[in-house]
Amino acid sequence: MKRLAVIPLIAALMITPVAADPTTGTGQGIDGDVVVEVDADENTIYSVEVIEQNETLGIGSVAVETLPGEIVEKNSILVDDIAGATVTSMAIKEAVKEALEAAGIDPANFEVESEEEEEVEKTEETIDCDVVIVGAGGAGLTAAVRATQEGADVLVLEKMPMIGGNSLKASGGMNCAGTKFQEEAGITDSGVEEFIEDTMEGGHQLNDRDLVTTMAENSAEAVEWLASIDAPLPKVAATGGTTHKYLHSPEDGSPVGQYLIQKLGEEADRLGINIMLNTTATEILMEDGAAVGVLANDSAHDYVINAKAVILATGGFGSNFDLMTSFNPSLANAVTTNHPGATGDGIMMAEAVGAATVDMEQIQLHPTVYQETSMLVSEKMRSLGAILVNQEGKRFCNDLATRDAVSAAELEQTGGYAYIIFDQNLVDHNASAQEYINVGMAVTGDSYEELAQAMGVDADAFVETMETWNAAVAAGKDEEFGRNNGMDDDLSTAPYYAIKIAPGIHHTMGGIKINTNTEVISTEGEVIPGLYAAGETTGGVHGGNRIGGNAVCDFVVFGRIAGAEAAGYAAGAAEDAA
Repeated sequence: MKRLAVIPLIAALMITPVAADPTTGTGQGIDGDVVVEVDADENTIYSVEVIEQNETLGIGSVAVETLPGEIVEKNSILVDDIAGATVTSMAIKEAVKEALEAAGIDPANFEVESEEEEEVEKTEETIDCDVVIVGAGGAGLTAAVRATQEGADVLVLEKMPMIGGNSLKASGGMNCAGTKFQEEAGITDSGVEEFIEDTMEGGHQLNDRDLVTTMAENSAEAVEWLASIDAPLPKVAATGGTTHKYLHSPEDGSPVGQYLIQKLGEEADRLGINIMLNTTATEILMEDGAAVGVLANDSAHDYVINAKAVILATGGFGSNFDLMTSFNPSLANAVTTNHPGATGDGIMMAEAVGAATVDMEQIQLHPTVYQETSMLVSEKMRSLGAILVNQEGKRFCNDLATRDAVSAAELEQTGGYAYIIFDQNLVDHNASAQEYINVGMAVTGDSYEELAQAMGVDADAFVETMETWNAAVAAGKDEEFGRNNGMDDDLSTAPYYAIKIAPGIHHTMGGIKINTNTEVISTEGEVIPGLYAAGETTGGVHGGNRIGGNAVCDFVVFGRIAGAEAAGYAAGAAEDAA
């Protein structure tokens, strides 16, 4: 029952037109214009085809693939946005409206609610497998590929209409220590012990040291494994809160999350792994104290999934405001960078079968979030030399301190926001920076004075700030705030850019308690047999604050461990049953 191949980048619905010549319309997508061609008359939309777009693979591309067909099928523009791809969904619908207007057709003709669909009587279905994985984000896909490599028959359930989860939003890189890529770059001072201590210090010593040690000790092997599935991360830089260069990213500087999800998805497809989208797991099945499967459903089926091992990889709860505010009421009005499916489902399912949780109150703000769209501005921007200034045009903190420290400093500035400043040289070496410009997040100027005017800050103060920073880079020492990373290049190459940012909810450090084998631990302190967890659904790795780049290392390292451990457990269970 194969339900997923790798999600295609371009998709459209073609139906033989019976109306006049098609007309085109344009909407603003997440990464440029989305252009559609529409064939319609006053009463009927016959076809909608996306003919130009540059939307994110696995996110916006899902809306491109599915939404045109829904508009035609329902003969309405008022179709539901694709969860997780709202901006692209809205762009398609706006483009359809414009195309209709170009044809002299009133879009209001198609702005009617479609008739309610009859409730489908669900069919009960039972599926047997060795390992069932709940969640198709970074941890779930990594675990699925690894378990399959170990010989297990794997089934993955994903409640969203796309693979990737929050991992798709990871824009920086993957922290690793002792890798061949560091050696090739002449980096010899970033060993495993330093990685451990930086992570513990960044997490305010609340982290589980055993988990941190496991992550660090397995990080080099993990990045080698990624290279073995055609997902190398050869570019190395620093990130906030670390003393050395650990951050590994794609050669072209493209966002690491999209890159890895695409590569993992391709490998899952090559291995024939069954991934069921739009399928929600609701309950862990237990027998004699061990996990033996899950209950799940989609729009037409109620599933009983019998498995010898269960892996929970459902992500965190950064989009579940009721749960977050139960720990921190001040977050009620914050924006979140999390995708809409990050609601803590796996955590609650695990708790229902006696699992312990840890650090649930530890919820991280990211300091550089574009508030209008909740889009994250990658920490890699600062790793490559960007700085932060306030409304007065001045720096106000170590721009590459830990995320909690920088977020707190921002909130103390006038208006509770800041600007991230970068130049053309940084844009030329980082594909993410160009994306921010493409979608209209940045203002620009050909001189520091022009940029200050575009930002609305004092030009004299801003020019002095930039000149002082460039001198600090030349001297290799930041006398003002003690920054010691991301100072390889100054900001002297015009044109110059600024993005207005403020803190936003980014990562929930707490979750299911696991041991170093990713086995879930009960409230009694015992292993729950057959139940594993990895990624942001777990707690303990990051403590009170996550270092940028560690989440990717977390999901790859512990995803690999979970896949191997669950496959081994399932093989043992099969032998016992024989």
